[in-house]
Amino acid sequence: MSVEELAIAFVCLALGGIIKGATGAGAPIFAVPALTMMFDVQFAVVVMLVPNLLTNCWQGWRFRRQRLPMRFNLAFAGLGATGVVVGSLVLAQLSPRILSLGVAAAVTVYIAIRLVRPGGFIPFAIAQRISAPVGFVAGLLQGASGLSAPVSLAFLNALQLERPYFISTASFFFVAITLVQIPTLATLGLMTPHRMLLSGLALLPLIVFMPVGARIAQRLPRVVFDRVILVLLGGLAIKLVFDASQ
Repeated sequence: MSVEELAIAFVCLALGGIIKGATGAGAPIFAVPALTMMFDVQFAVVVMLVPNLLTNCWQGWRFRRQRLPMRFNLAFAGLGATGVVVGSLVLAQLSPRILSLGVAAAVTVYIAIRLVRPGGFIPFAIAQRISAPVGFVAGLLQGASGLSAPVSLAFLNALQLERPYFISTASFFFVAITLVQIPTLATLGLMTPHRMLLSGLALLPLIVFMPVGARIAQRLPRVVFDRVILVLLGGLAIKLVFDASQ
């Protein structure tokens, strides 16, 4: 990696930290497509593993008293862990071009959901019944593209949870699937010692800039912040499609 690439990667991860600090989730939704644009999907997915695991462990512990019923969490996260194994196999087999288009598609779906149904609602009784299949699909996306947000975060947003419960549930899910994803990718030869070191270093800009995101969330209207992020994501998705088509 050149100095310029390191600087760009730092900025991408810092923006991911700002998003996570402001919303409680979603760091990969910016960092993964940005890193994919510079490198490839496999690299982006692996580099985000340690930051995903440790930041969500911290947030899960911080909001440990605000939890949904364990039956819901186990179904959602348990099938998510199964899905991430299947998705990791896809990640190891498909070409970088197809994977890049997959990331662009996932980002586009996320943007569409946020714009078309920003206030969608799912009653909790229904959410409990569908949590397992939704978790599996989210895990599948996470394993294959590093982005489960079009399913996982859209699903949790539709429950209209209070922020502590949203963060607690999302953190439980991401910790569970990442604990499975790391040994799976190591077995497949995608998680090497060098990439593990880079993944550990990627934690630094995230944790440094998460407090910045929290302060921005207090001062900037949420709708303005969301629109800025969606515009940036749209630009990334377009660039990924353009690069993959060359």
